[in-house]
Amino acid sequence: MTESTAAQRRQPRSRPETLAKRRDILDAAVEIFGSKGFAGGTLQEIADQVGMTHAGILHHFGSKDQLLLEVLSHRDETDVADLEEQHIPGGMALFRHLVRTAFVNAHRAGIVQAYVVLSAESVTDDHPGRVFFQKRYETLRGEVARAFEVVCAERGVAAPDTIELASASILAVMDGLQVQWLLDPAAVDLGRASEFAIEAIVDSVLSPSPSPLA
Repeated sequence: MTESTAAQRRQPRSRPETLAKRRDILDAAVEIFGSKGFAGGTLQEIADQVGMTHAGILHHFGSKDQLLLEVLSHRDETDVADLEEQHIPGGMALFRHLVRTAFVNAHRAGIVQAYVVLSAESVTDDHPGRVFFQKRYETLRGEVARAFEVVCAERGVAAPDTIELASASILAVMDGLQVQWLLDPAAVDLGRASEFAIEAIVDSVLSPSPSPLA
């Protein structure tokens, strides 16, 4: 073996190839974790799906826990991939973005299922995704609340004390509708139902009225 040949063999894979392989692993992990959960899905099943070994998965991600965190981040990145600077907008544009996301989610059941399963599992003790979801909801509630504040200021509405309630409610209704839709897609129009709920909640903040339940 010549010195040049040995050097060639020691060279690492090209970055595009490595990134493509990591993307394949993440896509497989989304499917496996979505259908079997984090505890039920194994690295070997993910490895089999992408034609690798268990050790190969660990080479790219280090551990099953780290792979899970990468899957969750990968899922969030898909939500903002088509946005300028890949960041959720503010003001009324944020609410329109949430509605568009719901319509997009209606065509990517695998990603939605993985999110629903893993977020539900994260409330259990010592789940590796617990901190991720805690911070995610905290961040999203804050962004929605700030969007409400901007819209209220633009429309001359005194910032009501319902903003925090409304922010949590929008996230809850979106996630809850995803569960219903996954269980019975024919019975629940994910996009339109999410749009209806978001519009109703936004309107309740901008145009408060006496409760019909009083």
